[in-house]
Amino acid sequence: MAGTRQPTDLVILKGKKHLTKAEIEARKGSEVTAPCDKVKPPLYLSPELKKKFRKLAKELLEIKLIANVDCDALARLLTAQEKYLEVTKKLSEIPLTVMIPVFEEKENEDTGKMEQVQTGEREVVNGEHERLLIIQDRCWKQCRQGASDFGMTVSSRCRLVVPKAQTQKPENKFAKYAN
Repeated sequence: MAGTRQPTDLVILKGKKHLTKAEIEARKGSEVTAPCDKVKPPLYLSPELKKKFRKLAKELLEIKLIANVDCDALARLLTAQEKYLEVTKKLSEIPLTVMIPVFEEKENEDTGKMEQVQTGEREVVNGEHERLLIIQDRCWKQCRQGASDFGMTVSSRCRLVVPKAQTQKPENKFAKYAN
């Protein structure tokens, strides 16, 4: 199975594949490059998130990892991060377990009828806490995926490493006979 298509400049820099000038031109002509001249925060972001957006967008523009079409994706990442932090804060306020009363049915000696009588308490997982954990997990997955898309994780940055161009050409062993 073939790997993901790499930009022509990267293929040339790696030097593992030898392309003719015509092949290079054909590949470069078929590559899609998105403009990055209007990277601005979407209107629906809060002022605080717009500030974070501008900071991250500036860093991503420096390494050429964001384009105009990526603005909404970055906004969604920041929104997911905000929701993750909000749910995490709420989780720290809600106890993991709660005590609930335990009832047993006993016969009332006076009336002879069956009644429910509290006999003690039992500790159980707090349903609200459990629900918030599920939401937190969903937000975490959204954050992780968005961060990976923008090269903000260690593993995604490892895939983005571009090799340095060789500054010296290797010496041709037949060059001394050319004169």
